[in-house]
Amino acid sequence: IMIYVDNWRWVTLFLLCLARSAPAKRIFRCPAECTCSKDSVICVGSSFIPRTYPDIIKTIFVLRFIEGNKIGTMNKSVFRGLRDLTHLSLANNNIKLLPKDLFSGLDSLIELDLRGNMFECDCQTKWLIDWLKRSNATVSDVYCNGPGEKKGLRLKDVPDQHAECITTDFVLHQTLSTQSMSAELFFYKEDIYMALAVPNSENCLVMEWDHIEINFRPLDTITGRSVVGCRAAVIHGQAYVIVTQLFDGSHVYRYDPKQNKYVKFQAVEASNISKPNDIEVFPIGDEWFFLVVDSSKAGLSTLYKWNETGFYPYQYLHEWFRDTDAEFVTMEGKPHLILASRSQVPVIYQWNKHSQKFVLHSEIPNYDDIVTVKTFQINGALHLAMACYIGDSKVVRWTGKQFEEVQAFPSRGAMVLQPFVFKEHQYLVLGSDYSFSQVYRYDEKKQEFSKFREVYVQWPRSFTALSTDRRDFLIATSFKGKTKVFEHIPVDSSL
Repeated sequence: IMIYVDNWRWVTLFLLCLARSAPAKRIFRCPAECTCSKDSVICVGSSFIPRTYPDIIKTIFVLRFIEGNKIGTMNKSVFRGLRDLTHLSLANNNIKLLPKDLFSGLDSLIELDLRGNMFECDCQTKWLIDWLKRSNATVSDVYCNGPGEKKGLRLKDVPDQHAECITTDFVLHQTLSTQSMSAELFFYKEDIYMALAVPNSENCLVMEWDHIEINFRPLDTITGRSVVGCRAAVIHGQAYVIVTQLFDGSHVYRYDPKQNKYVKFQAVEASNISKPNDIEVFPIGDEWFFLVVDSSKAGLSTLYKWNETGFYPYQYLHEWFRDTDAEFVTMEGKPHLILASRSQVPVIYQWNKHSQKFVLHSEIPNYDDIVTVKTFQINGALHLAMACYIGDSKVVRWTGKQFEEVQAFPSRGAMVLQPFVFKEHQYLVLGSDYSFSQVYRYDEKKQEFSKFREVYVQWPRSFTALSTDRRDFLIATSFKGKTKVFEHIPVDSSL
């Protein structure tokens, strides 16, 4: 065995012990490295194991004592090949860390002494803590030297460190060579599709998910004029894409399986819409609706309702307020619409069962110039993520009577504050025109979002989460750059 440590002092004993009294049947010569007696062969400070020995000896014990030195660590292969090693002492050294799986292959190990060392019970020691809990070997009590509250704990008593040592990351998975304003995911006949609004090429690009290649591939291109939004809806088994434009109104396209493409189904009456900024599609009971949010001073945010021949204008909301975004949400068991605006605080509409219309219910005071509003849940409580282009973006929580501020995020140039969940981790991503997009992760102990990492997306306009094939992806659209797909991966910091 070779161990590269100064002032190394070790003792290796191979004890060949008496098993039964019987006359020797073959000639045995004591090796030069060993001391022999009638019923034992002791080899000290040697890696040599005798190949022949008296028949009277039936059991071999291999012991290695490497104690009382100033060893801080050791090579991960130092015990390789010592399958017969039964006793090992590393006591009274200065060991803070042992290489992962150092004791793998020591199948005969009976006793291990690690006392008198300075183990840091962090992620680098996780493997040792896990090994001690499942090993059949007798191990002396070993105590943590740190960090923090773990100091003084027995290694065996350290709580499970999986959540602490398994972190995550976002890595670039696919780049789509197109700019886009939004990405709308929808599921149709057990397949996954995405509708991208592509203003610079004046079309809506429909893509499908390839489960073999694990990426998106083009399916169809819906051409238009100054396309600013694409939203999908699957109604009565039919797939539709609603396309909003700055000119020539809005149109509905229906998927034709014979042609394997989307064909024009309806021109939507949009005389009261001047500058569509968002589309929200949702059902209430068995009825389907979509809302076009108008961001101009002269337009009306308009609610459309589906009948058997298409969508028709159903209700006009919010005149003259330069609406920027809408979010459909169920609160207290009732359907609600939250409308954000550049010229007033967000307002809440509640669905009235009797009139079958949305009625102005309340407002969210003290939050001006909101660009987008998104809903999400934390521990069953409804939260809103509200992006603000100038000033701080905010997260607020519903108390049952009103929304109260939970956390603020510096966000100059922010166009979106998007919540999403991957592998039970709650995230927020803040997309900005002037800096890297910031990903925040919710900390249960602190009860707040902490800055997690940055992702680079040029002029981001939306972030959309996709979980499929046991993998998680985040789609980031870009107004000035390429659309990117990031994969959410686990990272084991104990490796």
